Amino acid sequence: MGLQPQPVKAETVDHLKVNVYANRQDLGMSAGRAAAARIKELLGKKTGIRMIFAAAPSQNEFLDTLAADPEIDWSRITAFHMDEYIGLPNDAPQKFSRFLCERLFDKVKPGTVHLIDSSSSIEAECKRYGDLIREAPIDIVCLGIGENGHIAFNDPPVADFNDPHVIKAVELDDACRQQQVNDGCFPSFGDVPTHALTLTIPTMMSGSYLYCMVPGPTKRNAVVRTLSGDISTECPSTVLRRHPECTLYVDRDSYGE
Repeated sequence: MGLQPQPVKAETVDHLKVNVYANRQDLGMSAGRAAAARIKELLGKKTGIRMIFAAAPSQNEFLDTLAADPEIDWSRITAFHMDEYIGLPNDAPQKFSRFLCERLFDKVKPGTVHLIDSSSSIEAECKRYGDLIREAPIDIVCLGIGENGHIAFNDPPVADFNDPHVIKAVELDDACRQQQVNDGCFPSFGDVPTHALTLTIPTMMSGSYLYCMVPGPTKRNAVVRTLSGDISTECPSTVLRRHPECTLYVDRDSYGE
């Protein structure tokens, strides 16, 4: 598999382990290999595991590394994803379910894939998907951090560290919608949907192991706030500092000096 990229810096902030890499390729490869090792370790102890994935360009190198590992028995993995737009056509290229199918699920064929369906009754879908999540503990969550500090679509106005829901409908704030344009996912701000379904913060924090990949200069302010700000829903990603088994993977661009 080639040499393992080494971090140029490593630190721990509260409980959060932070690894800084020279570039996003090293970041994604290292995170992917670490997650792959954890998957294989858990599959050595359990009949199957349950994972939640994020759909974003920040995850590309990580997902590619996972997909390239021939030793993962994906047939014993149940896969979920953490958010989905409301109001997009089912064949829209920006659908997060489509992104993950193309980048990972169609390549590795997990034993079970549960996709969020935002095309009909939102209330019914929240119950259906919430029930699936609640069936058993989540072993691994693979996530990123938004420019406004969101995790999944828990933007600051709707983030709740004690959220009673498993999944909920939210209105996206302007910074979140602008990020989707910055990432090249939509041509203009007005094209970005205003609402989405998202797993809540307690749902993601319930995972036994969290791998958080955050490359690129547009994420620098969010990373700085995540590591140095008060733990608060004003920057939802600060809550990751409370998780006992979360590793944040950043590059020089996102970490800064």
